[in-house]
Amino acid sequence: MPYRAGILAAAVMACVLTLPVRAHAEATFRLSHNHRISCSKLLMPGRRQEISCKSYAYLFNTVTSEFYRCEARVSATRDSSMVLGAEGSGSCELKTKVFPDQSNYDFDAVETEPPNTNAFFGSGGTAIWVADTSARKVRACIELAGDVSPPVLKCVDMSFE
Repeated sequence: MPYRAGILAAAVMACVLTLPVRAHAEATFRLSHNHRISCSKLLMPGRRQEISCKSYAYLFNTVTSEFYRCEARVSATRDSSMVLGAEGSGSCELKTKVFPDQSNYDFDAVETEPPNTNAFFGSGGTAIWVADTSARKVRACIELAGDVSPPVLKCVDMSFE
């Protein structure tokens, strides 16, 4: 189907992200395995439709424990027979550094689903789990997204019994 091929091509172009400028030559970056995609469709006058999707993932520096939230967006406008145009964009934003020292870190990240009627804290939150693989240290950071106020980020060290 040419329509799906056009969307796929636009999505691939939007997902080409470069490493941040502040990256060190010795740093190793890993992409999170938990990522989501959400899409919407808008009906426009004249039998046109606009379909847009956004997806995110996290890029993690396994040496410094800095992480970035990366988001790609793709939209396409079509009529009943063909794709009229497609656009895409993507960027990564530095969020924070989880541990103060350099080491060898492993991580995982996940976000809540898009806003819904059950979302007490507005658009939800993000959980980042980081483990120092050269020592027995694990830290969980949770960011609560606020619609009115700035987000709240709190990291908690895990205790081992």
